[in-house]
Amino acid sequence: AEMVRAAFQAQRSFLVLASQCQEPQEVRKVTWSFKRQLHLEACFQFYQHGASPKPGPYVKEMNDAATFYTNRVLKDYKHSDTRHVDWVKSYLNIWSELQAYIKEHHTTGLTWSKTGPVASPMSIRSVLTSGSCLSPPPPPPGPPPILDTETLKDEGTASRSALFAQLNQGEAITKGLRHVSDDQKTHKNPSLRAQCPPVRSPTKSHTPSPTSPKNSPQQSHAPVLELEGKKWRVEYQEDKNDLVINNTELKQVAYIFKCNKSTLQIKGKINSITIDNCKKFGLVFDNVVGIVEVINSRDIQIQVMGKVPTISINKTEGCHIYLSEESLDCEIVSAKSSEMNILIPQDGDYKEFPVPEQFKTAWDGSKLVTEPAEIVG
Repeated sequence: AEMVRAAFQAQRSFLVLASQCQEPQEVRKVTWSFKRQLHLEACFQFYQHGASPKPGPYVKEMNDAATFYTNRVLKDYKHSDTRHVDWVKSYLNIWSELQAYIKEHHTTGLTWSKTGPVASPMSIRSVLTSGSCLSPPPPPPGPPPILDTETLKDEGTASRSALFAQLNQGEAITKGLRHVSDDQKTHKNPSLRAQCPPVRSPTKSHTPSPTSPKNSPQQSHAPVLELEGKKWRVEYQEDKNDLVINNTELKQVAYIFKCNKSTLQIKGKINSITIDNCKKFGLVFDNVVGIVEVINSRDIQIQVMGKVPTISINKTEGCHIYLSEESLDCEIVSAKSSEMNILIPQDGDYKEFPVPEQFKTAWDGSKLVTEPAEIVG
């Protein structure tokens, strides 16, 4: 985040310099590099090339390139940590705003001042490396207060030590107790007992019982079928057998989440499809250039009308895949799944072939050899 902020601050400083100075004969390009990971990879897409003479379309192109990584961030964190979802939305919004800014002020490239001194390579380098400008943005807020875990640990250790020291006294632990005379005991002093409020014995009506998960109301979600950037979102569809996605593009992906007793048809060519946490769900699609993934689902049926290179099945019970003549070279990758069947077109019909679920492994003297195990009924 600091590196991205520094990049934008340097860019702003450079724009301020360009608005006050004339263009020099040669402007050095500066390359920003980032350590690779999903969030940073999304950032990296925007900083690796020059943008002239069409910076607006370039920003859009780099935004599309980063969508692959931001979609992975959404997939990994959408239902576990909404901060990452907010991060993706906020980050992608930067490039929409940047395109609007470019269109208004720098349509065909950086616009330099027609007056003022000629910018020197030294001043440009100074601005880009220091990020200083006439009116720098305020510094970021300081870090949150650090919890002193060592102090808490020491205090906890001291408390436990004191407790164990008391317990280790054995019979001597009672020496510190105050003696209670008979006139102070309620069971031997009726007048004292009368002053005490009655003690109610616990009953079922007074004992709070923990709330059973079965009795808690289930949270309902509105069904979703919409295009969000380059991602088709199909979520929480129930008993819908007429779901259709048209007008697809090669760069688009589809993410299908918690759809039950429904069927979806995807027309055209798409990059990838993910089915996650669905039950009794049917998918029909034309062509996928990447991968079709089935995760944490049950009773899934997939029909390929065109081509797909790879279908992945993970943690799924019951998956039937109908291949087309064009997709017979498709690779099926499965893990922690059961009741998987591949249906191959033959003589105008389909012939069913089960995917092995049980394997046997043996040592051949140099390596482990694993092969499907034949189950004898």
